Amino acid sequence: MTFFSNTTMKKYNQMLLAGCLSTALLLSGCEKFLDKPLENQQRSEEINYGNVQLMYAPVSGVYRAASDDNLVHWVDLSIRAIRDDDYQQAAPNPNDNPELMAIKNFQNDVTIQSYWGLNQSWISYYSLAISANNALLELEQFAERIDPANTELQGLNRQYQAEVRFLRAYAHLMVSRLFGDVPILSDSGDIARLTTIGKSTRAEVRQWIVEEMDFCAANLENKRPNQSIHIGAVTRYSALLLKAKAAADLAGNDNGSAQWDVVLDATNEIINSNMFSLYADFYELWKVPGKLSNESLFELQYSDFGLPTGDIVRPGVDWGTFFRWQGPSGDQRGSAISGAGWIPPSQNIVDFLTARGDETRLKTTILSYGVGDQPAVTPSGDRIYANSFGIKYFNGKAYLPASQMTEGRLEYGANNNVRILRYADVLLLNAEAKVRKGQNGDEPFRLIRERVNMPAITGVTLDQILDERRAEFACEWWGERFNDLVRTGRAAQVFGSRFVPGVSESVPIPQTQIDANPNFR
Repeated sequence: MTFFSNTTMKKYNQMLLAGCLSTALLLSGCEKFLDKPLENQQRSEEINYGNVQLMYAPVSGVYRAASDDNLVHWVDLSIRAIRDDDYQQAAPNPNDNPELMAIKNFQNDVTIQSYWGLNQSWISYYSLAISANNALLELEQFAERIDPANTELQGLNRQYQAEVRFLRAYAHLMVSRLFGDVPILSDSGDIARLTTIGKSTRAEVRQWIVEEMDFCAANLENKRPNQSIHIGAVTRYSALLLKAKAAADLAGNDNGSAQWDVVLDATNEIINSNMFSLYADFYELWKVPGKLSNESLFELQYSDFGLPTGDIVRPGVDWGTFFRWQGPSGDQRGSAISGAGWIPPSQNIVDFLTARGDETRLKTTILSYGVGDQPAVTPSGDRIYANSFGIKYFNGKAYLPASQMTEGRLEYGANNNVRILRYADVLLLNAEAKVRKGQNGDEPFRLIRERVNMPAITGVTLDQILDERRAEFACEWWGERFNDLVRTGRAAQVFGSRFVPGVSESVPIPQTQIDANPNFR
């Protein structure tokens, strides 16, 4: 549950409104956000910070902010995904959102800079950072009232700070991967400086994340997320993986970079903990049986609590939009397996997986529409009918079979979690770091392929690891494929003349934000 002091809420509101200085549409969107009740509780005017039973409340609130619009807003999902060559187009009808197609084609012009969706993405990520900063203010209030001699409670307070700082750092990784050079909102003082703060380079953002994760790893639980006292909370190993990802971005394609030592050390520690393993069934990993498996290092949690109707997780919030946005469009004849049909997989990724003989990943990641009146049938037995736009595929990683849905539920994807960080990334980054350092990366690479019934490779190369990353993370929603192409300098090779090195790696900072702060130019 989330509890904010009146002073903190005023600062929070002020910051969010500062991010909504643009059109009536965006202002309306922010007003709706501000009007939402916090964790179904009335806002407290006074908090008893001496009551340590309430100390996790602000932490819970930041997780909830992440699982609301801050990490899974449909337009942000679309912007993140559309730059990958794993996706064909934005909408079933490409004319429905020409700005997203312009982003796909790296047309960073004035139209894109004024696109409301780009501003929404900026607001989403920084809203999460602001939520985290305010939660840290609350945790400081609790810490001041804990007896210094009570090392257990002092340590618990630091653990909660670390959870919040992890979420804040993840928001910064995402916003920098999208926009490039961005401000770091690292303390409460930044709230008042929103319109004057300067940008940090993308390298500075990554270095800050690495340093933040040192604090987080030192203070988080030495457990898997599914072992945490707060089930699903990030732990020491979540922080180590985020550190490795930031360090890999810093290293880029330089095999001699010391950052590969950081990647190797962090991933080795996760592997050597012997706490994590790949979920045996790749197809079911993305469905109810795979929720918070031993592969999970961070996922957003949702539940319908086994009830047939009602939005239990948060009244008034369409929490299934993330899944329904990617569900099969068209007349699905009353089936719950239906959605908006946006960001359909491309023929490119289908051909890539097919040519590899990657059958398990292909059947998991790519699901087909029917043709004419003849439906296609999913591996779980659901019938999928054709759509009027001739789109062939939809994302199987966002698909939850009707047989796994709570009886009476009609929301596509209801009761499923959104996977963010998983052990497969640890193994592949470990293999990459080893090969870049002249070591043998065969063993972590073997485990990845073995899970999907692919043969082992001896003397694995960097090219093979990068291909495996594409196959493993195909059509996932965090932009790993595009980021891998950028950090390895291969984007121009894949996208051709549309991609201009030094320009196309990021989208422009929204004009709304530049108008509010000229330092963002």
